[in-house]
Formats: sequence, structure tokens, C-alpha cells
Amino acid sequence: MNNTDIRAAERPEFDQAISDIVDYVINYTVESEEALETAHYCLLDSIACGLLAMKFPECVKHLGPVVPGATLDTGAKIPGTSHQLEPVQAAFNIGALIRWLDFNDTWLAAEWGHPSDNLGAILAVADYLSRQNNGQTLTIKDVLITMVKAHEIQGCLALENSFNRVGLDHVLLVRIASTAVAAHMLGCNRNEMLNAVTHAWIDGGALRTYRHAPNTGSRKSWAAGDACRRAVQLALIAKSGEMGYPSALSAKTWGFYDVLFNGNPFKFQREYGSYVMENILFKISYPAEFHAQTAVECAMTLHDQVKDRLDDIERIEIETQEAGARIIDKTGRLDNPADRDHCLQYMVAVPLAFGRLTAADYEDDVAELPIIDTLRNKMTVKENPQFTKDYFDPDKRAIGNSVQVFFSDGSHTDKISVDYPVGHRRRREEGIPLLMDKFSAAIREHLSAKQVQQIESLIDNRADFANTPITRLMNLLVV
Repeated sequence: MNNTDIRAAERPEFDQAISDIVDYVINYTVESEEALETAHYCLLDSIACGLLAMKFPECVKHLGPVVPGATLDTGAKIPGTSHQLEPVQAAFNIGALIRWLDFNDTWLAAEWGHPSDNLGAILAVADYLSRQNNGQTLTIKDVLITMVKAHEIQGCLALENSFNRVGLDHVLLVRIASTAVAAHMLGCNRNEMLNAVTHAWIDGGALRTYRHAPNTGSRKSWAAGDACRRAVQLALIAKSGEMGYPSALSAKTWGFYDVLFNGNPFKFQREYGSYVMENILFKISYPAEFHAQTAVECAMTLHDQVKDRLDDIERIEIETQEAGARIIDKTGRLDNPADRDHCLQYMVAVPLAFGRLTAADYEDDVAELPIIDTLRNKMTVKENPQFTKDYFDPDKRAIGNSVQVFFSDGSHTDKISVDYPVGHRRRREEGIPLLMDKFSAAIREHLSAKQVQQIESLIDNRADFANTPITRLMNLLVV
């Protein structure tokens, strides 16, 4: 068949990019101890993010069944709540919780995203399956292995392919990865998995409108949950025997490449393995868009030098990577928390003035303090070419920023530069104790003392924890 002839009706073989995803999920054995250990901490970090989000009513209002009363006694439990739901809506709930504060892990490449977003689908399906009559009880290790694979699919697709450059949001890759792993968890055979993944591509992608000025808004906090929900639904549809679309990507005129990717096929830097999980970036210290993490650290370093001289500041110079300059350099009024946590100047102003940056600092009561906009208006942002070069270097994967403050009397601070945030693989030894502090604070703030004691005992031995049924962990996370 001439695949450039749109009149030809003969059904082609599945696109190689689709087959590769499915065969990886089915056949790859995760043997990397580093990947499994990192997945362990990623799971705990994601749970912490979800529980911390429970403090915010704008998040909580999205939780629960799609309509009142639509619960399922044998469904998946939702951490931090009393909800128990069928797996599709459970995936939305868990995904929205983990993503709400922009505090979960990050992957930066040609495309960026947050691979732990996939846990919305993974935890929902794992818990749901384990609660069914005669169902197979899945363990934490089963979840960790599935996490490694979902991270890898999303991250490897992102290495050489920029979806945001054509206006598509990165949660597209959450839907692709989650569909593949959810279909496998649900017991789909290879052909059913292929069909499911074709549907995920045919869905296209959400626009990035809600991530950028002047329309930045809270949808960016539940978009990943939406992708997880759709992924589980597509996996279930495929399991029912629904047909797939083999050239969903490459079909002339009507395929993903031609319609949404400027006619370009995907490029791949490496085969699927465990690379992404091993190199994942944790957000440990600050709930801030990741391109700004090191800028916040610079500002924190400068706080003691400037806190008593805020009125004397003449200008503040920020240097960042190209991506940071393009995505989070914002001027003018910031209308909501979603706008503020994606504004580089805001995320520098708060720690300069107050020596902190927490999720609460994006709320109106802090944003309306006059000093915030006063400092923002004195800032300049420019790209540092070396930061950009190191950002794209696969051996470095740096996310550099620098901040320097100049005063009206002609004096100035040192120029503070940080290349790697504390959540980077190069600072993993330093970061893990802080990650565990984040987890401990989250469970202590939201769960009972008895639950906290049981959870801490459960995770005390990583090997024993890995063999724990997922239902036991989920039971301990509800209120």
C-alpha cells in the first residue's frame, strides 16, 4: 500500500512509535535498583503533595464522585478523603491532588512535564483491582515498577519532541503513558493495548492556554487528573474489544503528525529503559515552577543581605535559561495563584522579602502586600546562554539561575548563581532527607497520630514496604 495515498483503504501495521510503547510495557524488566529506589521516594513525595493540597478549598471542591452518590464500595480510595470511587473518577481525584500545588516531580527536556502525574491512573487502577472479588492484590513494588515505565514513556517522548511549541499541553504525554500502563494493569492483551494507545493519540491534546498569560488559571492544576481519567477510560474501552487505529500517528492528512505536529514524525534519543526515573527532578524545597527553583534558592541566599534594605533597592537582575525566560517571565497584574506560581519575578520577590516560599504565599493575602509588586517592578530578566546550553546538555541537565541586587547608593550584593536545584540527581544525597521531611510534615498535618505511626513503621524498611499490598497503604491514607 502506498501510505501517502489517502484513498487506500487497506489497514496498515501499527505505527512503530505506538508498538514500541506497548512492547516496552509488556516486555521490559525493571532491574535498576536506582530506578526502584527513586520510584520509592517519588511515591512518598507524590503522596505528600496530595495531602498538602487538601489545605486548599479550590482543590478540595474538585474531589469526590462526578455526581453526588456515585461511589463504589469496592472502588479505589482517595488519599486525604473518605471517598471511594470507580477507577476513572478515582484517577481524576488522585491526579488532581498530586498535581495541584505544582510541587511534584519534574522532567525537563525539549518538552517538560511531571511524570508522577501518572500516579493518578496507576494508584487508582492498582487499588481498584486489588479490591475486586478474586482480584489479584497488587503490591507497592508492582506500583513502583509501573511508575518506572510510565515515567520512561512520558520522559523519552519528551526528550526530542516539543509539544508545547505547537501549542499542546504536556499532559498529552500523561494520557499516553497512563493509557499504556493502565491497559496492561487491567489485563489487556497486546492488541488491546495497541488499540488503547491509538485512542490516546487520536484524542489530540489540550491547548496550553491555561498555562500562559493572560489566561493562566487553575485548570493547570487539574489538567493532569483529567488526563489520568481519560487514560483509564480508554484502557477500559479497549479491554471491552473496541477497535483501534493503527496509523493514528502517521496517517496522511488525518494522523497526529499531519494535524498537530507540523507533519513531523517523533524523534527518539534513546530506547525505553529506566533512564527517566533515575534522572527525575524532585521539587523538595519550594512549590514553584521548576525553571525557577534555583532562582528561589538564590533569593533565599540573598534574603539576609537585603531584608533590611528593601526600600533601598534600585534594581534586581535575574538571569535564567531560555525556557525560563520564555515561560515564566511575566509583568503586570497576577490575578490568581496559578498565575503567581508561574511568574519568575513573583517567585524571587517573596523569598527576597520574607525568606520563604510556600504554597500559601501564592494566595491573595500575600500577593496584595505592596512590597511584592514593588520588587517585581525593579526586576529585569534575561537569558544566560550558558544556562541554556547546560540545560540541554544530557550529561548536565542543569536548570541554572542567578540573582543580583543593586542598591541606590551604588552598592550591590554578590551575583548568586545556582546550577542544580536540591531535587536534582546530582544533589540526591542532600535532597532525600529533605524529601522525607516534606513527607513527614504532610502526613502529620493531615492524618491522625495513629495513622502517622503506622505509616512511618510501614515505610521504615524499604524492602518490606515494597512487598506491602497497595490496599494497606491506601487504607492508611484516608480520613
